[in-house]
Amino acid sequence: MRYRLFGRTGLRVAELFLGAMTLRHAGEARRIVDAYADAGGNVIDTASAYGDSESLLGEVLRDRDRFVLATKFTLSRDPDDPNASGSHRKNLVTSLERSLRRLRTDYVDIMWVHTWDRHTPVEETLRALDDLVRAGKIRYLGVSDTPAWVVGRADVLAEWRGWTAFGGIQVPYSLVNRDIERDLLPMAEELGLAVAAWGVLEHGALTGSDRVGTLSPRQERVAAALREVAGEVGASPAQVAIAWARSRSSHVHPLIGFRSADRVAESIAALDLLLPDEALQTLETVAPFEPGPFADFVTESASDPFVFGNATVTGRR
Repeated sequence: MRYRLFGRTGLRVAELFLGAMTLRHAGEARRIVDAYADAGGNVIDTASAYGDSESLLGEVLRDRDRFVLATKFTLSRDPDDPNASGSHRKNLVTSLERSLRRLRTDYVDIMWVHTWDRHTPVEETLRALDDLVRAGKIRYLGVSDTPAWVVGRADVLAEWRGWTAFGGIQVPYSLVNRDIERDLLPMAEELGLAVAAWGVLEHGALTGSDRVGTLSPRQERVAAALREVAGEVGASPAQVAIAWARSRSSHVHPLIGFRSADRVAESIAALDLLLPDEALQTLETVAPFEPGPFADFVTESASDPFVFGNATVTGRR
């Protein structure tokens, strides 16, 4: 397992994150965690809303400090309590205290804002998170499923006010869901944020398992192309799907969950799979992505002499 830095921090995180949402039983959870750790993995991602996931991790983690343990807050803990959800200070503090009890620890390494709360000012969320970082209960911050403009504004606020900034974003990303390539992925690359990509295997649809009749036409086409490429490169469809996501950006960390420890080695082996150009072209053909007319206009304008003149400029890109 190789490691990268978590955004603009010094925290070393594995290339592949272990998702704990699918953990169900302590025995198998321990085997999954051990298999991941034995391969060098160190990031385990859970959330306050993932059922018994936090409690299971608290039970099975044998060397807590060896892991980068991440959880999330924002989603409702009690549908009848209006303050038991959201990204405001009250819910953050209450949710974190409950997560710490479940995880049997006195701190989490990464606290993710689980999703965009339109009703809470982002400055309230950032200041409350920064207070908990200063109190030693949280080490680093991330934000999940939130528009690029909100993340960008938060980054500027944190810089100007001396608060802890987000080190990463967590977003859905796969061959059949490439929407983050419009703005979230370019933003992450520009700001130096890690990208925890969930849904890379489309909840099993891209693993090559026999699910005829349960997939959408687009998923069927992509799954067929993955099987074709997998046969050509001597890998599994799941490995090809993971390798494709990693090929798109060095910022991407696939976030993979397992129900069985037997599948851990397969996903980790995908980290060494480099897809040839022909294979990438096959996948791009069956799952094309169009940024849209405005993105095309902006890209074309960048090389138009009418806009910036005739000079050739070489810069960061």
